[in-house]
Amino acid sequence: MAFARQACRTLPPDWTRAPPAAILAVRFAPTPPASRSPSPQMLKDHRLFFRQFVENFHTTGSLAPSSRWLAQALARYVPGEQPARKILEVGPGTGAVTRWIVPRLAAGDSFDLVELNESFVVHLRQLFEKDTHFAPARAQTRILHQPVEQLAPHGGYDAIVSGLPLNNFSGELVGQILGTLRGLLAPGGTLSFFEYVGVRPVKRSLAGREERARLTAIGHHLHGLLGAHEFHRECVLRNFPPAWVHHVRLSKS
Repeated sequence: MAFARQACRTLPPDWTRAPPAAILAVRFAPTPPASRSPSPQMLKDHRLFFRQFVENFHTTGSLAPSSRWLAQALARYVPGEQPARKILEVGPGTGAVTRWIVPRLAAGDSFDLVELNESFVVHLRQLFEKDTHFAPARAQTRILHQPVEQLAPHGGYDAIVSGLPLNNFSGELVGQILGTLRGLLAPGGTLSFFEYVGVRPVKRSLAGREERARLTAIGHHLHGLLGAHEFHRECVLRNFPPAWVHHVRLSKS
């Protein structure tokens, strides 16, 4: 934790190629009220997530769902003033971030969730059917079992929250995903996503030539987006592993 705290305070996510956005002030996510004991649903979510991590590490990317501190940071810019907003969550997993988005939905909003993992899709549908926290938003929610790249372009989403483990993918796929998300975002809309603190520099220092090339390509795509459009960044230490949350806004035309 001490290493992560120091990294958050002194270094951009990839200290070998700092984007212009690195000059932005880093905000540490505030600490929510003291946590309660884990609920049976939370324990169920963690068991499912761990099983999928073991079976599908490439697309799951972590041992456990996002902590509520990370989830709160990712959902920070979902609330908005305009009516009938369109909101998209990509890679919701077991719904750790979804749980923070649902209370921010207004009556006229629409909420799409795109999830590739079939087990997570089944789990999410059950949550919106049976869980009293999720069920009130069922009528305005769609759960789509598909890659995000298959969504129709120009979706006009006012807020997009992504939980995809980008650093697990090929550089080409990361470029495709980021291009898709940009195309889906309405002018003035906000894209929020995360990456674990120091993951690319640490991996690069231990990797062979092919892996270093992959990580460099991912960094290139991320810096191209963040350098031009990131307006806020925060470091969430109370997550495993600690994470950067990036908030991007495309200019209105």
